[in-house]
Amino acid sequence: MSYIDGFVIAVPNANRERFIAHANTFDVFFLEFGATRVVECWGDDVPDGKLTDFRRAVQAKQDESVVFSWIEWPDKATRDAGMAKCMKDPRMAPGTDMPFDGKRMIFGGFAPVLSLPG
Repeated sequence: MSYIDGFVIAVPNANRERFIAHANTFDVFFLEFGATRVVECWGDDVPDGKLTDFRRAVQAKQDESVVFSWIEWPDKATRDAGMAKCMKDPRMAPGTDMPFDGKRMIFGGFAPVLSLPG
């Protein structure tokens, strides 16, 4: 079964096009290093919760949207090797012109326990 890296970030609404350009530039490296798919989703229906929610999780401000993203890998070994290559690749070095605050990103690796056909 595949392995998934998931990410949630807050992106200023004014930076939507910059974020998409950033993703188009950097997400291809994950594919180059073995990922089978990368998906970036701009928040469209992200309600405020009573106890917790996506906006609170990333400390999103009023003028920011929540972005939910994932990278799908064939398996954890490919992911571990691919991420190691990404971290060493100078093309992946974070720039000073990021379209979001990386300090508020939440992320993790996930082993699927159920996958239904789509």
